[in-house]
Amino acid sequence: MEAVRLYEEPQLKRPSLIAAWPGMGGVAIIAAEYLRDKLGAEEFGEIEPYDFFDLSAVSIRDHVVEEPQFPGSKFYFWQGEGKELIIFIGEAQPLTKGYRLANLILDVAQRLNAKMVYTFAAAPSHVHHSKRPRILGATTHARLMATLSRNDVTPMDVGSISGMNGLLLGVAKERNMRGGCLLGEIPVYTTHIPNPKSSRAVLEVLTKILGIEIDFSDLDSWARETEEEIAKNIAFLREAHGEEAKRLLDYFDQLKEQAEVQEPLEMSTEELLREVERFLKGERRKEG
Repeated sequence: MEAVRLYEEPQLKRPSLIAAWPGMGGVAIIAAEYLRDKLGAEEFGEIEPYDFFDLSAVSIRDHVVEEPQFPGSKFYFWQGEGKELIIFIGEAQPLTKGYRLANLILDVAQRLNAKMVYTFAAAPSHVHHSKRPRILGATTHARLMATLSRNDVTPMDVGSISGMNGLLLGVAKERNMRGGCLLGEIPVYTTHIPNPKSSRAVLEVLTKILGIEIDFSDLDSWARETEEEIAKNIAFLREAHGEEAKRLLDYFDQLKEQAEVQEPLEMSTEELLREVERFLKGERRKEG
């Protein structure tokens, strides 16, 4: 396998593959990195970056130019409690040849007898940040949805999963490999910031399916801090821009009172995001 470097080849019987890249709310990458760290998974290989990434700048530290740094695309493995995992983490979405990258990852997975492929993604929706995120699910084969449904996963009837977190599953299906994606719900107004609460929710489902236990306390602390920061920002918006931001504040209040709304008041989702960005830019200018 050109472009793939395996430092060692772990002896695995029937592992599951978990793969993740950065995306909205960092849902996928936060979940995969947390799982890797809590399990103490060991690095065993990587995919060379040169066919998938290009660089246009270098960093300078203390007047000295640093060496070019490519995003990592690395494999890890874990064995324990009678379970086996391969974890692939891509530090950035590839600029080109995503289909080829997906095939290289699955080449390694099949070589190590992977039985199932899992990815994560975000599902932006009109939900309040204080609510428990729903988990949506999509699978490569219809019969696999029953397992997800038994674990409080809502089937995703229509839509798309963008980026490598979706493409990898499409390529897995092309190879007749079984797979599923767990999509953590995030508020549409927080897609630009990390959402550890949603990452925790998808990991809770995955670990239950796999029969693995991990400590969620660090994610829980991060999620509480994030939620408190969002609440402070909304409180400041109410205090400093009450009348000007009335539509936006009414939207937040409506979300808090209801489980979910399909369309926020008289605003479309696009209008809502423009309103959020308008106030964010205003605060950035003040800070500057």
